[in-house]
Amino acid sequence: MVRGLAKVLVAAVVTLGPAQLAAEAKDMVRIAFIGPLTGGNAAAGVGGRNSALLAVQLRNADPAARYTYELATFDDECKPNVGVQVATKAATDRTIMAGVTHYCSAVGIATVDTYARFKLPVVVWGAILPEITYGNDHKQIHRVNGTMINEGKLAASFLTERGFKTFAVIHDTTDYGKGQNKYFSEFLKPAGGEIVATFPVGPDQQDFTAELTRIKELRPDMVFVGGLTPLGVRVRSQMERLGVEARMSGVSGIMTAGFLEGAGPAAEGTISFHNGAPLSKYANGQAFLDAYAKAGFREDPDAYGPFAYSAANLIMDAVEKVGPDRAKVTAELNTTKAHPSLVGEINFDDHRQNVVSANVYVAQGGKWVFWPDSEYAAGRRTLTGR
Repeated sequence: MVRGLAKVLVAAVVTLGPAQLAAEAKDMVRIAFIGPLTGGNAAAGVGGRNSALLAVQLRNADPAARYTYELATFDDECKPNVGVQVATKAATDRTIMAGVTHYCSAVGIATVDTYARFKLPVVVWGAILPEITYGNDHKQIHRVNGTMINEGKLAASFLTERGFKTFAVIHDTTDYGKGQNKYFSEFLKPAGGEIVATFPVGPDQQDFTAELTRIKELRPDMVFVGGLTPLGVRVRSQMERLGVEARMSGVSGIMTAGFLEGAGPAAEGTISFHNGAPLSKYANGQAFLDAYAKAGFREDPDAYGPFAYSAANLIMDAVEKVGPDRAKVTAELNTTKAHPSLVGEINFDDHRQNVVSANVYVAQGGKWVFWPDSEYAAGRRTLTGR
């Protein structure tokens, strides 16, 4: 049980009762949340912030907690330069003991040295570029979600097994997009697939007429998008307009409510791969959703909200055990094994990377649906290669 989560969530709406009054007498510990709260990836960022804030509210309502907690929020705008600025601001604020950091991989990789320099322990909640954890040996960098290695490997095997053999890749030119292209391409060839064309594009490119016209001529089975939601929406919408018949897939960067809203009916049948399971598959998933609703958040927690929630709780558990000291919290986080959380056990490997597996989702009826539960898997809707 995650700190008696099922019981605590029942009383999720915190009011000025005895628990809160007691909390006011405890020492205050501040933790940071950093993610994209504005811009095209704000849906994921706001969902993550809300989820981390819920974890803090529930902990403050727990009379057994040794400390009371405050969440300091920072908007990295999904831009590396802004991310470094806010990471520096958080890391140099000595009242902040740890951070729940980054959805965008380009920001996550740009900030690792900052956290290490100022000795601020952080737990990444969404960015999936492997190099964030595996490209360094900074003891302050941890990650509860998986990487694009898990997602890319599953994408290659799942898609080829279902008859998709030829692929066109459109990827952005950030570290995130280049990583997507690298890992998907590496796994695709041994799985029996072929990439017939690759198009590197700027993350802010608006018009894809040239790329999609060429793709239409090549007639691949699948367009694989290595980018985040704004890029995915533009590509999928323009595929529809230009009559590109191929299906579209991508990993968790497009698996957001924003993609479904932005692409509209054209999103139907899009495949995505994500390291998280549906909340319904987690023991305390429904309790989390109930508490989230009772807390009054208007925005969806989105695909990575449960990881932000789990990251915040992991940090607070460490503080509860060793006290509000950055070096001690770092050391405690580094020993994480079999730690219960909303998203299952957290087990860090030698690079402080949680060991997780990926899952398949499909856009169906305006929602992201876990593939085994979908009408596509049941054969009531068709999803096949040429």
